[in-house]
Amino acid sequence: MPTYNEAANLPGMAATLMDLDLPGLSLLVVDDSSPDGTGELAEKLAERYNEDGADPRIRVLHRTEKDGLGRAYAAGMSLAVEQGAQYVLQMDADGSHPAEKIAEMLGVALAANADLVVGSRYVPGGTLSDAWGAHRKLLSRWANAYAGTILGSRIRDITGGFNLWSADTLRAIDLGSVGSAGYSFQVEMKYAAIRRGCGVLEVPIHFEDRTLGESKMNLAVQLESVVMPWKLRLRSRGRR
Repeated sequence: MPTYNEAANLPGMAATLMDLDLPGLSLLVVDDSSPDGTGELAEKLAERYNEDGADPRIRVLHRTEKDGLGRAYAAGMSLAVEQGAQYVLQMDADGSHPAEKIAEMLGVALAANADLVVGSRYVPGGTLSDAWGAHRKLLSRWANAYAGTILGSRIRDITGGFNLWSADTLRAIDLGSVGSAGYSFQVEMKYAAIRRGCGVLEVPIHFEDRTLGESKMNLAVQLESVVMPWKLRLRSRGRR
């Protein structure tokens, strides 16, 4: 769970995750030196939930600067694999991703031996927050269609950030080779999985709009998202 200025959301998210009936679940907070004290708050939550002599339920990775969502995800996922995680779930800290779906996603991965399970807004049964206006919904659907068409992907929610990965798949992709700094990390990772022939399944979710804090989307991130699919396509042609 990457964080930047999410002090208002993190305690509730941590409590929700810690209450899930999933043995072995732990939370790794990756904080990009938030000026609102999110990193320090994460350490206090770790002290509260971690029991002496037991495997820590909450860990915190402190990064020294705001270096982009994609790089924060890559750092956290790499550390989780190094620490022995068999599956790694990406999840936002703002409450937009439904924690109650995690058990289902893990069950699908285990039952179908899937390499990647996507919590999808755009398969049948998936829904978007009523707080999203028509323009925002249209833009999100267009972004998925845009990236999917350029890359020839059948993943319906290729831009989504609620994803469950097997550790073997993350090792195969080599997180150090992923170049996206922003939200296009989601697209690059899924495309890398497709290129390696990984099994991908999508589970419908309801995506809720954040109620606290501010979105980290800015113009630079949007431009990277527009350009990245073309970079990935040209790179794959060069390799062939």
